[in-house]
Amino acid sequence: MSERILKLTVEYDGTNYVGWQRQAEGVSIQALIEDALAPFEGRAVTVHAAGRTDAGVHALAQVASVVTSVAHDVATLQRALNAVLPADVRITSVEDAPSGFHARFDAVSKTYEYRIVNAPYASAFQQRYVWHVPGALNLDDMRAGAAVLVGRHDFSAFQATGAGVSTTVRTILALDLFDRDGSASEPAVLVLRITGDGFLRHMVRTIAGTLVDVGLGRWPAAYVSTILAGRDRTRAGRAAPAAGLFLVEVSYAARDFAL
Repeated sequence: MSERILKLTVEYDGTNYVGWQRQAEGVSIQALIEDALAPFEGRAVTVHAAGRTDAGVHALAQVASVVTSVAHDVATLQRALNAVLPADVRITSVEDAPSGFHARFDAVSKTYEYRIVNAPYASAFQQRYVWHVPGALNLDDMRAGAAVLVGRHDFSAFQATGAGVSTTVRTILALDLFDRDGSASEPAVLVLRITGDGFLRHMVRTIAGTLVDVGLGRWPAAYVSTILAGRDRTRAGRAAPAAGLFLVEVSYAARDFAL
């Protein structure tokens, strides 16, 4: 069969993995999927993701693309891949994509959620998926600080040092904070939901850490403007723990995937 491009939607619990990208040591999501596809292809394949999530970061809807000559229909491929992947990595859909489609370069926006439990305790079943912040947070101040970051800015102050990118300018399209109701056994979760045209390494986690510092009263909301303008990583807050971060959506320009 001639080559085709597949669009994979993937969810995973990142707790036990070194991140999306294949590395010399440790198990990555990319390696798991590539190794699962290789027997069908009869050779090694390369799977490209929309976003290279770091160690411990989760995904509800990571998107990946792969060029392949596998003849199986998409439903069969989905079942076969899930049969060999570990239970904490699931292929939620397989689609034939248009010629030239690339999961990373064709993405027009990505949405992440950072999840915080702001209560005396996080339940045993939340620990892997939230940042537990026991101190009281001022949400009005956090929202005021968040509003400063919306728009097109140089986010140098919010990236990991030594990231080595060609530009640190990114556009945040939306940044919201809201409560997701808890239950009798689990405290409510404070969700920071952020959509942008792209993100620097640790950018979302550093934004979360900075806004938590604002919420705790360590500095005023107006100081976020100073951090942004200063372009100095040492002025921003800590990078929040990886466990609370989820890639929840990747958006593309309107294209017909039902070929």
